[in-house]
Amino acid sequence: MADAAVSRIGLAGLAVMGQNLALNIAEKGFPISVYNRSSNKVDDTVERAKEEGELPVHGYYDPKEFVLSIQKPRSVIILVKAGTPVDQTIATLSNYLEPGDCIIDGGNEWYENTERRAEQVKEKGLLYLGMGVSGGEEGARRGPSLMPGGTQEAYRYIEDVVTKVAAQVDDGPCVTYVGPGGAGNFVKMIHNGIEYGDMQLISEAYDVLKTVGGLTNQELHETFEEWNKGELDSFLIEITADIFSVKDDKAEGELVDKILDKTGMKGTGKWTVQQAAELSVAAPTIAASLDSRFLSGLKEERVAAAEIFAQYGMTDVIAAQNVDKKKLVDDVRKALYASKICSYAQGMNLIRAKSIEKGWDLNLGELARIWKGGCIIRASFLDRIKQAYDRNPKLASLLVDPEFAKEMVARHTAWRRVVGLAIEAGISTPGMSTSLAYFDTYRRGRLPANLVQAQRDYFGAHTYERVDMDGAFHTDWFKIAKTRSERKHEKEIMVQGRFTAQRPGGEGQFLEYVPFIVVALIMAHLLAFAYWIYRVAVEKQPERRKIH
Repeated sequence: MADAAVSRIGLAGLAVMGQNLALNIAEKGFPISVYNRSSNKVDDTVERAKEEGELPVHGYYDPKEFVLSIQKPRSVIILVKAGTPVDQTIATLSNYLEPGDCIIDGGNEWYENTERRAEQVKEKGLLYLGMGVSGGEEGARRGPSLMPGGTQEAYRYIEDVVTKVAAQVDDGPCVTYVGPGGAGNFVKMIHNGIEYGDMQLISEAYDVLKTVGGLTNQELHETFEEWNKGELDSFLIEITADIFSVKDDKAEGELVDKILDKTGMKGTGKWTVQQAAELSVAAPTIAASLDSRFLSGLKEERVAAAEIFAQYGMTDVIAAQNVDKKKLVDDVRKALYASKICSYAQGMNLIRAKSIEKGWDLNLGELARIWKGGCIIRASFLDRIKQAYDRNPKLASLLVDPEFAKEMVARHTAWRRVVGLAIEAGISTPGMSTSLAYFDTYRRGRLPANLVQAQRDYFGAHTYERVDMDGAFHTDWFKIAKTRSERKHEKEIMVQGRFTAQRPGGEGQFLEYVPFIVVALIMAHLLAFAYWIYRVAVEKQPERRKIH
């Protein structure tokens, strides 16, 4: 039997993320109990704790002993695969948890599952939090960005722990009480969607620089390293610079060139795009990144397609470009930055829309703040995003914040050059292209949507609004259009008739007189018939006289 109440908190699920978070918690001075269905994971974690400084980590193989080792009211973090494994773990642990205890799901879970589970455990008197954890394996160990959502009462159970465990930045720990229900998991999901967009845009910048500009991996390393000192300063730019410098330990050259061009995914990007559709919020940059991952998965098809098109003279690069490398690097930097702003703007719009729908009252500026450190999308310009929402909590879009609006205007010309150059070369830049289209669409006061709505009213009587008066209107387009069409056709026939009548000979002139010829023939037949009757009558007249 384990010693009772030896730990401040417990953690179940000891894959690498779970192990690292447990060690992080222990390192911050909080004794922690750990449990996993596979006993070897428990042993590994305890051994690591000893190696990394005799950290207060207590391992358990039995779920009952694990639960009883935690101080009341108990707080247990679950870090297992989303879906059924979470339900199974909750079922196992809740057999030993008591009313007033709290379960915290730290996985990438669908937010509605979190809300369902919160209601289920509430019947047993348990509290529940869904907490997004961002930062990957390293972030979990050294300081992640944490996004807990649920009841404030449940958050208070772990507030002292998470504020120490989270990444620390200039204005505090990268954790906050996000909001009620599934708000924490939803925000983490959108964070991952932004991450999808960010990574796609960086890959496109790489493709343009390498394929069009001819930059070597060393030059790419130096370029991204330089970019990370300015406006693009971020975790993803930093690791990208590192990637270009890593040599292949199994062959010549750099490792990046040997990696199969096929991107995996775990589902949060897809969930983000689905939510964008459900909420009627445009998120084309994020959607383009998801489509690009789908297409990357068609490796065999793409190779076969390349061979087919090569037979007709179309190679991977349609037209070689003679470019100024220095100018191209500067243009791509500006295009990447402007596109990134669009990606973040779309993500923030999704969070705001869901917050309104659910009544969560989420603080977008505070969410930007807790993403400044620890997480995958951490970037220096998140501080400016926070300032934008602090200036105007009801900001419709980051694009119209005065500071960001100025930057978009200053960069759009270079942005267009990069997209145009890529199109000419036959290089796909779906993220940058759709971000530019998003920007151009959003900034215009008048769009061709009036025609689309007219079409909807034509075939479906969906009505339309007018720019010059209030109300909903419907037009019988078919009747009006067909009546006018028929009149136009009749007029064309009349005009054609006059035209052909003036032509010297030819088929048109003959056809014009056909009706008159027909009438003349009929009249001739009638006259012939009348003459025949007259002759018959005259010939019979003498016979009548003889009779009389």
